[in-house]
Amino acid sequence: MIDIKISARLKQSCPDIRLGAILSDIKYEKKNSELWSEIEQAVEQIKNSLNQNQIANLLVIRHTREAYLALGKEPARYRCSAEALLRRAVQGKEIYRINNAVDIINLISLLFHFSIGCYDFNRLREPIEFDIGEEKESYHAIGRGIMNIAYLPVFRDNIGAFGSPTSDSERTMITDRTEKVLIAIIDFKSSDILPNAMEKTVDCLKKYADAKNPQSFIIN
Repeated sequence: MIDIKISARLKQSCPDIRLGAILSDIKYEKKNSELWSEIEQAVEQIKNSLNQNQIANLLVIRHTREAYLALGKEPARYRCSAEALLRRAVQGKEIYRINNAVDIINLISLLFHFSIGCYDFNRLREPIEFDIGEEKESYHAIGRGIMNIAYLPVFRDNIGAFGSPTSDSERTMITDRTEKVLIAIIDFKSSDILPNAMEKTVDCLKKYADAKNPQSFIIN
């Protein structure tokens, strides 16, 4: 078990929020063809069943957008990662190929619509708290440079903020040196499908990242 909790003030703004946390050893791979085939199938299904106007009204996406508004953040400007990924799929844009760990969480986001953080556990310093970004707070976001995280839901450890549903920080990103990951599936409205998303994630970690003993738990 890891030391992770949701802050009281975030719970006050989002009373039904919870996290699906998974801690797992992994074997890093730059590319896994079988995993990518599954991603392509998911993308094709999305392209054939969704249009741009429907994405914001998908239940999990809508709950995420409502949480952003409750915290005072504009969801169209600071779009959550799951919504951004679904929009790329619907538009026929290429889904970025990163590595097997990140590609797994992208697959889960495509299937279940949750925004998901994937962090190099050995770069974290417990305790970890899911909280709210402070005024003028920022970090180096992956592929975005300096990102304003004020009023976003953010993960913090003893060093500082390192992740959000919009974009995670470079400090805890997955690299070829990563041996253990913390995956956080962010559920703003206690969705019935969270356990299914967690089960699929664990299955993918075993299948595509040689995970031996993944641990999963829900944090309320």
